[in-house]
Amino acid sequence: MGMSSGGSSSEATPSINVTPLIDVLLVLLIIFMVITPLKPSRFEARVPAEPKPDDATVAKPNPNTLVVAINKSDMKITLNNEPFGDVSDTQPLILRLQQIFKERETNRVMKEGTNEVEKTIFIKSPRSVKYGDVVKVIDAVKVAGAQPIGLQIDDLAQ
Repeated sequence: MGMSSGGSSSEATPSINVTPLIDVLLVLLIIFMVITPLKPSRFEARVPAEPKPDDATVAKPNPNTLVVAINKSDMKITLNNEPFGDVSDTQPLILRLQQIFKERETNRVMKEGTNEVEKTIFIKSPRSVKYGDVVKVIDAVKVAGAQPIGLQIDDLAQ
């Protein structure tokens, strides 16, 4: 079946019948061709033209941005450069943030492209501030209802 004996009866020369193997290979090839998703033949990428630097193209900060900063020398907390307590007493910060979020809800200040009230907050802290103190500020911001919270921990000049 799988081997033939050539012409001589004293010596048997083995030969493999590869026809069934080729049939299996062709079936596998067809299966892989069918299940492979079609890929687009080309992608069109459009690169915007480089704008000329003038007053209209200068990026202006979002007026709804809230930044909570921790001063490393006296551990005071500021919200958009206005003092609101310190790390050990975050209650003034919580009350002010809750007030801001209520005002935004009544004035319908929403995140761009969504139906959610803008409650994004960024927390700035120098590396020298202890981790536990930063976590206290993060917890206070969460209690006030902020979401999402971004962290910027680097060597700030304070």
